[in-house]
Amino acid sequence: MTANLEGLAQPPESSNPDGPKRALVIAAHPDDADFGAAGTAHLWTLQGWEFSYLVCTNGAKGSDDESMAPERLIKLRRDEQRAAAVLLGVKQVSFLDYEDGELTASREFLGDVVRHIRSVRPDAVFTHDPEAVIVRDSFVNHADHRATGLTAVDAVYPAARDRLNFPEQIAEGLQPHKVGEIYIWGSEKDNFEVDITDVIEKKIEALRAHSSQFSEDFIRMILDRWKSPEGRYVESFRRVQMAF
Repeated sequence: MTANLEGLAQPPESSNPDGPKRALVIAAHPDDADFGAAGTAHLWTLQGWEFSYLVCTNGAKGSDDESMAPERLIKLRRDEQRAAAVLLGVKQVSFLDYEDGELTASREFLGDVVRHIRSVRPDAVFTHDPEAVIVRDSFVNHADHRATGLTAVDAVYPAARDRLNFPEQIAEGLQPHKVGEIYIWGSEKDNFEVDITDVIEKKIEALRAHSSQFSEDFIRMILDRWKSPEGRYVESFRRVQMAF
């Protein structure tokens, strides 16, 4: 199924009927959100959606530059992610700062993600595939990605929804929240495509903002990843409509 601006006219029921629909992108590293969903984020923002990013690790290990210190890389990648978000119209970028390359699906991590969901109160959550390890024989969905995807899914259901999960957050004034849909990128079970042809240049600009990670040659080469047989550019997701 392919969705464009017209086709996205039936989004999930909003938990904020008097304001914009909200989406939260939960990503392992700076750049992952833009690699997975930048086109959709920008396209839906043009429709009036409000997007936020939650980046779970500090990105401290993502460099082959022998002169790069981890502390400098953390700041650089934060700045790159914020710049990309501005280009896309993303409202807010938050960082959990777990150590890059060491992320596990812990209770502490789950609580942090639940807290963020209860604060932002999104109608839709976008994240990594928690299941796939090798994707289409061309991409390794490594442990940080899987831990992020699994924790995001577990946070959506049932943890953020259930009052007796993390009750200390309820005592602080946060309320349980039910997310309407999950969109999982990097899945071999995708069932939903967003046509981003009209905004592909914005996705490219967002990827260019991550200059510590992506060369111009890499960006141009990887464009084929989002090109359909019909010559359109699409972002593909496994869409999960939450029944409970």
